[in-house]
Amino acid sequence: MRIPHPYLPPMWRETRVGFELAGLMRSDVWRGGGVTDGNGQPVMLVSGLLAGDQSLNLMARWLKSTGHRPCRAGIASNVDCSQRAAERLEGRLECLAEDSGQRVAIVGQSRGGSFARVLAVRRPDLVSGIVTLGSPLKHQLAVHPLVRGSLFAMGLLGTAGIDGLMRRSCLWGECCSDYWHDFAGDFPPGVGFVSIYSRTDGVVKWRACLDPAAEAVEVRASHIGMGVNAEAYRAVAASLEGLRAAEAAKAPRRRTTQRPHLRLAA
Repeated sequence: MRIPHPYLPPMWRETRVGFELAGLMRSDVWRGGGVTDGNGQPVMLVSGLLAGDQSLNLMARWLKSTGHRPCRAGIASNVDCSQRAAERLEGRLECLAEDSGQRVAIVGQSRGGSFARVLAVRRPDLVSGIVTLGSPLKHQLAVHPLVRGSLFAMGLLGTAGIDGLMRRSCLWGECCSDYWHDFAGDFPPGVGFVSIYSRTDGVVKWRACLDPAAEAVEVRASHIGMGVNAEAYRAVAASLEGLRAAEAAKAPRRRTTQRPHLRLAA
């Protein structure tokens, strides 16, 4: 994998997370204002690098309160080999789709959005659409050098034999070749794709979020804060509503049989 040109997002902007959380708690969107009832729509949440399911606990709680059916990805810390992690997520996706009887929407933050794209390419039969939050979809390494350094460090530790960590071969080898092939693959027709990004992202180069296959939606948020940002929540709600509408439009219409009129005897 080619390393992009050095990029220095203003990481100090990530210190705003507390203010973003406070703003979310005060917002009407947190209380369901302007959010259409999810009507049981299944939504799988996938966390970002170094984070786990707990990082999206508030979003899961909010989705449940607005009528959606959130499902966590089962990730304690998103640091594993991409291919292994994607295979586990695909198994979880299959269970959720079978249990709900519907195609599943996936909301992925940062690295979680990259997994969402791969799952959509691999299993368009199970995915209604994906919504990514600050995900570097055009290049996985278009991130702040400090974050890139932590990736390389984890790769060295994984290569040294520490279980549960990505390895150097995940980026520069055959380990995850299928994953990278699907990550760069053509996005399937009939599957929705919304990429939510921020020009004030302090970790990811925002232009890397502009996947040509996606509908790009800009919000004002920090990178980490997209999981607790009122503006991002509004964008997620609108995106999920759009996916529900698209699925409803595809549903076969029930044909009505007209009964012949009976002529009554005089």
